Amino acid sequence: MMFWTLLPSAKRALGRQKEQGFKWQTRSYSTRLKSLSLGRFGGHIRGTLPRSGKGEAILQEDFGKGAMEIGRAGVLQIRQVLLFFVLLGMSQAVSDSGRFSVAEEMQSGSIVGNLAKDLGLEVGELFFRGARVVSNDNKQRLQLDINTGDLLLSEALDREELCGFTEPCVLHFQILMKSPLQFLRIELQVKDINDNSPAFLEKEMLLEIPENSPVGAVFLLESAKDLDVGINALKNYTISPNSHFHIKMRVNPDNRKYPELVLDKALDYEEQSELSFILTALDGGSPPKSGSALVRVLVVDINDNSPEFEQPFYEVKISEDSTLGSPVVTVSAWDLDSGKNGEISYMFSHASEDIRKTFEINQKSGEVSLTSPLDFETTESYSIIIQATDGGGLFGKSTLRIQVMDVNDNAPEVTVSSITSPIPENSPETVVMVFSIRDRDSGENGRMICSVSENLPFVLKSSVENYYTLQTERMLDRESQAEYNITITVTDMGTPRLKTEHNITVLVSDVNDNAPAFTQTSYTLWVRENNSPALHIGSVSATDTDAGANAQVTYSLLLPPDPLVPLVSLVSINPDNGHLFALTSLDYEALRAFEFRVGATDRGSPALSSQALVRVLVADANDNAPFVLYPLQNASAPCTELVPRAAEPGYLVTKVVAVDGDAGQNAWLSYQLLKATEPGLFGVWAHNGEVRTARLLSERDAPKQRLVVLVKDNGEPPLSASVTLHVLLVDGFSQPYLPAPEAEAAAAAPADPLTVYLVVALASVSSLFLFSALVFVAVRLCRRGGAASAGRCPVAEGHFPGHLVDVSGTGTLSQSYQYEVCLMGGTGTNEFKFLKPILPNLPTQRTGKEIEENHTSYNSLGFNIQ
Repeated sequence: MMFWTLLPSAKRALGRQKEQGFKWQTRSYSTRLKSLSLGRFGGHIRGTLPRSGKGEAILQEDFGKGAMEIGRAGVLQIRQVLLFFVLLGMSQAVSDSGRFSVAEEMQSGSIVGNLAKDLGLEVGELFFRGARVVSNDNKQRLQLDINTGDLLLSEALDREELCGFTEPCVLHFQILMKSPLQFLRIELQVKDINDNSPAFLEKEMLLEIPENSPVGAVFLLESAKDLDVGINALKNYTISPNSHFHIKMRVNPDNRKYPELVLDKALDYEEQSELSFILTALDGGSPPKSGSALVRVLVVDINDNSPEFEQPFYEVKISEDSTLGSPVVTVSAWDLDSGKNGEISYMFSHASEDIRKTFEINQKSGEVSLTSPLDFETTESYSIIIQATDGGGLFGKSTLRIQVMDVNDNAPEVTVSSITSPIPENSPETVVMVFSIRDRDSGENGRMICSVSENLPFVLKSSVENYYTLQTERMLDRESQAEYNITITVTDMGTPRLKTEHNITVLVSDVNDNAPAFTQTSYTLWVRENNSPALHIGSVSATDTDAGANAQVTYSLLLPPDPLVPLVSLVSINPDNGHLFALTSLDYEALRAFEFRVGATDRGSPALSSQALVRVLVADANDNAPFVLYPLQNASAPCTELVPRAAEPGYLVTKVVAVDGDAGQNAWLSYQLLKATEPGLFGVWAHNGEVRTARLLSERDAPKQRLVVLVKDNGEPPLSASVTLHVLLVDGFSQPYLPAPEAEAAAAAPADPLTVYLVVALASVSSLFLFSALVFVAVRLCRRGGAASAGRCPVAEGHFPGHLVDVSGTGTLSQSYQYEVCLMGGTGTNEFKFLKPILPNLPTQRTGKEIEENHTSYNSLGFNIQ
C-alpha cells in the first residue's frame, strides 16, 4: 500500500522538476538508469538547482530520447525496480522530526517554515529525492516548495474546526523522500486567535418565577459558548441594570463557566408580571468579544382565584330531532389568575350515565354538543352541573338546563285489549274489539282522530279516555259476507300528520237462519215398469246457505195422512244424499203414476226444513198380449157364425174384438187371417178385425168353415193372441143380415123359384129364432143376468183378468168397467154395440192428455163410447 501511495508522488515530483527546468550535472540520464538497474543504492543523485528562482531545466537530447524509449519498452520493468527500491528504502529509512507553528486563519500560501534549513538538508536533494508532504487523513493542508524548501499552507486553517477545545492543537505530517526511501515527521501547531465571539444558543431566554419566590433565590441561566480557547475563551457574564436580579458566575468541574441569576428583590405579579434584561457574555481576547441574549422573566401568579361563570344558570331549548353533533350551548368562565392557574377546563359534574351518553362538552371551549338522539317522550329536560377547573385545581360551577322541544315524530299507537272473532250473525250492537290509542307526542302532536273504514256495518264508540269499542252497527248476514277486513285508522293533529292503520279480520259465525232449499220445487221422475227392486230412479237435492251443522241436510219421505197407495212399500230415500230408490217392481197397467213429498231438514237448533213434490211416472213396457173380447174362447159352446150361401163378396161375417192392457204403440192391434178351411173365401180387415167374405159362395164350399184369426200388438217385441171362428154356410137364411150395398142392386132383380123356396125356409127358421131370442132377452133383463138362446153368442161377463189394471184410465179398458156385447139382428152388417158399464168407475184424477189418448184408442177399435 505504501508503494502505490508513493509511486504517484514520485512521478509528480519528477514532473515538477522537469517543468522547472532542472539540469542534471552529475551523470547522464542513461548512466543513472544503468545504476538503478544494477541496484546501486548507496550513491546519491545530486543536481545543481539554479538560485535565480526561475530555473530553466536543461535536459540533454539523449535524456529525452532515452526516457521515451524506457517509457515505451520497459514500463513494467521500471515498476518492478521502483517497488524494490521502496521496500528496500523503507527498511533503511531514518525518521527525523521537525516542529512548526502557525496561527489559525492565515491565508493560503503563507510560509510555515523552511524544511531544508530546519532539517539541515540541501535544496537540490529535496528535488532529486522527490520530497513531498503526506498526511494521515490524505488532506493536503501543507505543500512543499522543492525549489526553496519552504512549507506553505495549502488552505487557511481553522483551529476550532481542526481541534475544537483541545489545547494545544497539533497536526502531524510526513515528508516522503526517495533514493533512499526516507520519512521525516513534522508537527504543526495551530495557534488560536480571538476569532470567535461568545454565543448563546437561544437569543431569548424565558424564566417563570413564582411571585412568592424568596429573596436570594438562585435561578440558572443558559451559558454562552466560545469556540476559542485559552485567554480568548469565555471569561465573564454581565446583565443590564435592574432592581430585582444580579448575575453570579459559577465554574463547573470541567472548568466551564455558567451564570446564575440571583433574586435581590421580591416579585409581585400584580405589580409587574414580566421583567426583561440583557445577559452579556465576554471573552478574554484583546480586544474582548461579547455575545448577548434577552432574558424574560415571567412572574408566575399564585392560584388564589377560582373560575367564575358568566351566568350561574343556563337554560336552552333544543328540538328533539336535532342532528347528532349539533351544538347545544357554549358556556364560558374566567379566572383572574394567569398561566396554568388561569387555564380553565370544562367538564360535567356528577352527571348520570344518560347525560354522558347524550351530551358531551369540549374541555377547552366549553361547547356542549349532542352525541345521542333525543326523545321528548322519554326525557323532556336535562339538568347538568358544569364544572370549570383551573390549572391549580380551583373550580367553579354552573347549572345548565336543556329543555327538549317536542316534534311530531311518533305515529299513534293502537293497543288491543280484547277482540271477539267470530261473532254471531243476526246480533246487532255486538262488541267486536276493545282497544286504546296513544300518541307519545304532546300538545297538538298528541291529539288523535280515530276512524273506521266506510261502507262497513261497524261503528266506533268512545268509552273512557282514549279507549274505544268496535261494535256492529246492524245485524250481519254470514251468507252475504262471512268475513270482514276492518281497517282502523288513527291520525294525529301534528305537522306533518302521522297516522297508524290497524287491520283486523272479523269472522261471522253462522246462525241457523236459513232453511234448506231444493233446487226445484217439483221433480218428475220416469221409471220403466217391471224394474228391478232397489233401482235408483232419481235424486233430489237441497242446499243450505248456512255453515257447519246448520248446513248439513237430511232427506226424508213425507207420508200423506190418507195415502191412496202404500208409499213406504214403493220408494225409499237416502237421508244423506237424497237418492230415490224403487222398492218393488212397478206395473204400468196397475199404477201409471204416483206422487209424494220429500223433506229436507238441517241439523241446526232449532232445525229448519223445506219440502218438494216428487212425481213418478211409470213408463209402459210391452208386457201384455192382446186379449180377445169377442168371440170368447172359454165359452162352453163354441160361437158359430151363420153365413148364407147367397152372400155377396164383402159380406160381414163377424168382427173380432180384442184389447191390449198396454198403452201407446204397445196397444196398437192388427188382425190377420192365420188359417182358413177354404183359403181365399174369407178375409180379415187388418185394423178393425172385421171378417168378410172375399168371393161368392158356391155349392162346392164346405158348409162348415173354421177360421183362425191372429191379433198382434205393435210392441217390441210384438205380442199376439189367436181366436178360432166357426162359420156355418146355410141355405135360405131369412134376412139374417143386412145386405151389403153392392147386393142391393142384385136384390132388385127377379129371383128364380129355387131362391124363393130357400128364402121362405130361412124366414121360418129365422122367425122361430127371433122369438126365442126375445124370450131370452126378457128373462135376462129380469134376472139382470146373461142371456142364452139358440143362434145367439154368449155375452162376456165378469171381471177381466187381473193384469188388465189401470188406475188412471188411460188403457184400452178400465178395471171398473164391464161390458155386454150382443149381436144386433135385422141388418146385414152384423154390427156390434157396447152397452153402458154395469159397474161404474170410481172417480180418479185424469189429465186431459190421458183422456184424449184413451178416446183415440177406443175410436181406433170402432166402438161407440156410451
